[in-house]
Amino acid sequence: MSNGKVVIDNRKARHDYHILETFEAGMELKGTEVKSLRQGKANLKDSYAEVIDGEMFISNMHISPYEQGNRYNVEPLRRRKLLMHKKEIMRLLGQTKQEGLTLVPLQVYFTRGIAKVKIALAKGKKLYDKREDAAKKSAQRDIDKAMKDRRLSSF
Repeated sequence: MSNGKVVIDNRKARHDYHILETFEAGMELKGTEVKSLRQGKANLKDSYAEVIDGEMFISNMHISPYEQGNRYNVEPLRRRKLLMHKKEIMRLLGQTKQEGLTLVPLQVYFTRGIAKVKIALAKGKKLYDKREDAAKKSAQRDIDKAMKDRRLSSF
């Protein structure tokens, strides 16, 4: 879905959550925020999306103030409106209320000059799930290393 230039990636989200479904949303930003995003000066750590009065917002997303922005800079942690279709928002609201799921931003990227955010419908992982994923990753790394060593020794 993200065919543009990825500016921020929330790698921690894939560690902490089971990603069930992803969505793309536009963001309502001020001019200096766009300039900071283009420089990659933003952070998705601890950010989440929520539905308030039928509109979707992203909270706790930190966009650093633009250095040359002077009085036009805005608060770095302000709540930003996400632009999605009403039907999608209502469907996501229903799923998050009933099933105990949450909306987590995965990436922020630019598509044809427009800032977009990839949001995931996610379910929190338990500690044993995280350990299991780490063990699988470690085992796969060992297998890949063994295969590489085997290929190199055959020459």
